[in-house]
Amino acid sequence: MAIDDRISLYASTPFEGPEKLLEVWFAPSAASVQHAHSQKDTRLGLRKIPRCVWEDMLDIVKCKVLSVIEGDQTDAYLLSESSLFVFPHRIILKTCGTTLNLLGLPRILDIAREHASLPSVYQCFYSRKSFMFPERQPDPHREWKHEVAFLDAIFPNGAAYTVGKVNGDHWLLYVTTPAIVGRTAPNPSRVTPLKRVESNGGVQLPPASDGPETSLAQDYTIEILMSDLSREAREPFFFSVPPSPVDGVSSDALPSITGQTLSAALGITDIFPPHLTVLDAYAFTPCGYSSNALVKWGDAPTQVGWSYASFECNLPLSFSPVSSTKDIPDLRTLIQRVVDIFQPGRLSLTLFISKKVNSNAEEDEAEAITEAAQREFKSALTASRPVSSSSSSLDALHEVADGHTRSYQRTDKINYEFGDYNLAFASFELR
Repeated sequence: MAIDDRISLYASTPFEGPEKLLEVWFAPSAASVQHAHSQKDTRLGLRKIPRCVWEDMLDIVKCKVLSVIEGDQTDAYLLSESSLFVFPHRIILKTCGTTLNLLGLPRILDIAREHASLPSVYQCFYSRKSFMFPERQPDPHREWKHEVAFLDAIFPNGAAYTVGKVNGDHWLLYVTTPAIVGRTAPNPSRVTPLKRVESNGGVQLPPASDGPETSLAQDYTIEILMSDLSREAREPFFFSVPPSPVDGVSSDALPSITGQTLSAALGITDIFPPHLTVLDAYAFTPCGYSSNALVKWGDAPTQVGWSYASFECNLPLSFSPVSSTKDIPDLRTLIQRVVDIFQPGRLSLTLFISKKVNSNAEEDEAEAITEAAQREFKSALTASRPVSSSSSSLDALHEVADGHTRSYQRTDKINYEFGDYNLAFASFELR
């Protein structure tokens, strides 16, 4: 079946690519967790909790665990709809499709209190890109105001923001102010139970962090949210028939093997230096790909589905060029590597970074950080760069002949300051 036919077939049941990203901190750092300095075992706090307990919570969210990789500081769960990252002091739950991400929050608070002796929420973040098919979302995710109301019923100190064009691509953020350590966690019983519905099948690719997290280290997250992927970029993620079993390999293992093979073929394994990365990948039938990667000193989640892909990284990246391919890439190089693989027609980038700890950062210093990020965004995308010809001559948006170049134009540039955090947001479209 040609890719045009396959795209038409699956377009009748569109998949919601943009992920709901929930991050709950129960302490300022891993070092703040009880017994962190008295035990050599890094399985402290939330990492002590058995997999089956997290799976019970994920049943509420309507997704399943496919596999897990364990690092020195992080456990990365590859899910049927994205990823779950568990650190000693915080949890990151990233889900796509019609999953009920926020309905898992009350159970997460219970789990932290009952299984990890973490009764206090230090800070909570919830964010997502504007949905492509909001009418398909179950409550409370159908409308941003309902999500905000749900979170306000749990947290008395939250604030909600919309960044970007309300009638175009925009980014939504809910953040609570840091609590005084030791404060009692909010009571999840304040939330009215909502109807649960089954979620669609999903697609995903994430790498996550696995380096020692020092006390009060700077928090850093870069997101690349991509739409209108070229046909050439989408085609490897479509499978007209399931992979055929091979000798000595069970059918259950084939999606992971296919995912690893696809990762290498597309260059996903080279986004970060392979010798610093442990990659866990999965290929879905009939369409989709997902992976987690534990990277030394940082993490990066990515998802691919239909004509949408996302990439997230919490590894602090340099704004200065890195000379060796054996090193962690600088911000500009990372953006170019990701965009070269997925070839989007439109994309948004966000850099969310905490102010330097123990630094009386002046306003001009915060502006310098976000402006430096904006320069890297623009330099990575607006300069004309050579690309190979597409095999899909009918795709007018992405049709590029041999010897031609691809470049983007910036359509939005917004810098924001949220208390102890700075945000650089930018949107780009293919010229």
